[in-house]
Amino acid sequence: MKTFELQSFEQRVVFGKDHLSTLLPLVQDLGVTRAMVLSTPGRSTGVAAIAEALGERHFATFDDAVVHTPVEVTDRALNYLGDADGFVSLGGGSAVGLGKALALRTGLPHIAIPTTYSGSEISPILGQTRDGKKTTIRDKRVVPQAVIYDVSLTLSLPLDLTVSSGLNAMAHAFEALYAPDRSPETDRIAVEAIAGFAGALPILVDAPRDWDARATVLYAAYLSGRVLAARTMGLHHKLAHVLGGLYDLPHAPMHAALLPHVIRFNEVAAKEQLGLAADALGHESAAEGLEALALRLNVARSLAILGMPLDGASAAAEQVMQNPAPNPRAYGAADIVKLLEGALRS
Repeated sequence: MKTFELQSFEQRVVFGKDHLSTLLPLVQDLGVTRAMVLSTPGRSTGVAAIAEALGERHFATFDDAVVHTPVEVTDRALNYLGDADGFVSLGGGSAVGLGKALALRTGLPHIAIPTTYSGSEISPILGQTRDGKKTTIRDKRVVPQAVIYDVSLTLSLPLDLTVSSGLNAMAHAFEALYAPDRSPETDRIAVEAIAGFAGALPILVDAPRDWDARATVLYAAYLSGRVLAARTMGLHHKLAHVLGGLYDLPHAPMHAALLPHVIRFNEVAAKEQLGLAADALGHESAAEGLEALALRLNVARSLAILGMPLDGASAAAEQVMQNPAPNPRAYGAADIVKLLEGALRS
């Protein structure tokens, strides 16, 4: 029998229902009387609808959340806080990340309404940037008290963001399969998530508003968030955090471009675990299955296209090696440089 430990977090998840009709009862249950709505620029219509649904409980709005959760943006949001006693975030990882950062600083409750497939809303992990360096913490205080998944919010998600966000979430499931603290439960959840993405994302290429496919991808993202919350992150996430901090690369496309290269690097050392992923992808090799899926989805496969300097691998490798992440295959700076140069040339 395999021995394992599993940490879970108290959190209410409402899946597939109208977020506007669901929100006010959740706010009331959490005792929030003055909610600050968090979002990114360009979501004024969605924010206005949430403000209307909250009614007199809507206290303020801060819509300047940005990718990689810069500390200075969190500081600025705190200046808007006033006597708000809770947060509602609407958007992808940027808005949810800001809500998590504010919850860590204040201890106030947070309801997340994700509109992409990041999975961050489920996890106790917060990544923040300061002076070009991204650091992560794992703290149960950043886990939102409630999450509302509304499939209708994803129907208009642009196709390029749909597929890159989906592959970003898939990375959580892949790393859970070879995490040092994996368990039979997280293996099962991770495989179900990978299979869901592999089956539904190609449907959305041809029919971006297909409701069933959108629901499947959103559910797979939720599952990926669950295993991200339960397991230790590895080399893939370490690379993504370093590159995000150093070069301010777009988060989801960066994950999508990196993932096949990291999985190919690790496949030789984690054949049994990644064999589960290969089966879910319908290929003999997990890396080959990922590459075929990326081609089918037409995602950006080069870090250079996303803005990474062609000579930037060495600086990134140096940062990675300052605090290496656990990984099934041992690595040094030269391995990181080779992996990143491959991702730059793709």
